[in-house]
Amino acid sequence: FVHDGNVCRKIVRTAGLTASDIALEIGPGLGSLTLAMLEEAQAVIAVEIDSRLATQLPTTAAKHSDRADILTVINQDALTLKELPLQPSVLIANLPYNVSVPVFLHLLEILPSLRSGVVMVQAEVADRLAAKPNTKEYGIPSVKAAWWADVCGAGSVSRNIFWPQPNVDSKLVGFTRRATPGDEELRKRVFAIIDLAFAQRRKMLRSALSSMYGGSGAAEAVLQAAGIDPTLRGEALDISAFCAIAKQG
Repeated sequence: FVHDGNVCRKIVRTAGLTASDIALEIGPGLGSLTLAMLEEAQAVIAVEIDSRLATQLPTTAAKHSDRADILTVINQDALTLKELPLQPSVLIANLPYNVSVPVFLHLLEILPSLRSGVVMVQAEVADRLAAKPNTKEYGIPSVKAAWWADVCGAGSVSRNIFWPQPNVDSKLVGFTRRATPGDEELRKRVFAIIDLAFAQRRKMLRSALSSMYGGSGAAEAVLQAAGIDPTLRGEALDISAFCAIAKQG
């Protein structure tokens, strides 16, 4: 749990939260970050999987904030969310480290109202989410997140702000939503190609995608039609290049 109020307020400032924003928090825990969000937002939605913590959070908010009435607590697993009572515009969260990437991608997918935000994740995960092509960190999380948003590193945080203190380092990741490059049908095809391209990341694309197109020769023809060098590896392509491949059918 994050327990340093000053750091929480800094995270909220980094996210650019304003009085017109509806803020979404995932995994509020003891509520330190929630309290900082209550100071700035029009409304706050906190999604907490632990029923005891979810029950306690409104009490904590009422005790430490005069704006507890703008807080909505939902006791649910974030991965099962389909809709929310309000449309959040900003995501600010210390994401559960074991499911941070699936939760982040799920929220971007189901909540088009989210325009920006800052999430705290394990340092290695942050590096992967914000990675650019042709780097060792670049992979499936990097490309899939780029379908919905521009993602960048937003700073590091000390282990000292957590209780109990973790044995891993943490970083902040910022994102700004942008128009998606296609519809849901194209997204599913693009994501399937991304999964294959990185399944064995040392493979050239013509080999990595051979199972999808019925052989490396057919895959090479598709890649050439898309304007992609068949001898490249998945780590060389950005989201627009993967879209170009998918649009070839």
